[in-house]
Amino acid sequence: MMRIHPITLLVFLILLALTPAVSGTLVLSDVAFTPDAPLVAGSQQQVVAQYAVIPSGSTTFARGHELQMQTGLADAKWSIQITLDGRNAAYQTASGNAAFVNGELLSYSTNHDVGLIVSIDGVVPMDAPTPLMVLQIDEIDNSGSIVPGSTLTISQPVAGPVTEPTTVPTLTPPIVPPTTAPRAPGFFWAVAVAACCGAALAVMRRQ
Repeated sequence: MMRIHPITLLVFLILLALTPAVSGTLVLSDVAFTPDAPLVAGSQQQVVAQYAVIPSGSTTFARGHELQMQTGLADAKWSIQITLDGRNAAYQTASGNAAFVNGELLSYSTNHDVGLIVSIDGVVPMDAPTPLMVLQIDEIDNSGSIVPGSTLTISQPVAGPVTEPTTVPTLTPPIVPPTTAPRAPGFFWAVAVAACCGAALAVMRRQ
């Protein structure tokens, strides 16, 4: 029976400890927006993104790693569902512009299908840039650094805020009562004289 020298075993263990953990790869499989994009500044927005975890090592995900999620939506509420072989396996919620998922919840043997469904409800900021980053996921290693090539970002264009149509009031002109033209001062006397002349003519005709 071959015996391993203690120094050789020690060197092997040190090298194993220094070897970085190989993690799985996150792949975006579907994303939905309610209401549909483009986003509208000042409005409520929901984003639902589905990911598949593709193993690239001995497990589906490195246990010592974690996922860091960020959003540009304000007042964000997170719902994170982890699926295992098509069934719900773990669920967690969070609030704010960031959320985290421990790698323990994603780490299984490679003969399993692991997925992630991330739902965010928030408000599109009034001063949001366009496009707006609505969801970004980074894999964080044991040292707190981002694993190169692990960043996944979902962005959407932003439209201006919805403005209510301005209603111009209809002005009704005031009703002015009809005015009677003033009569000349001699109008009364002219009528009286005409009446007298008419009476005189009538008397003369009778005679």
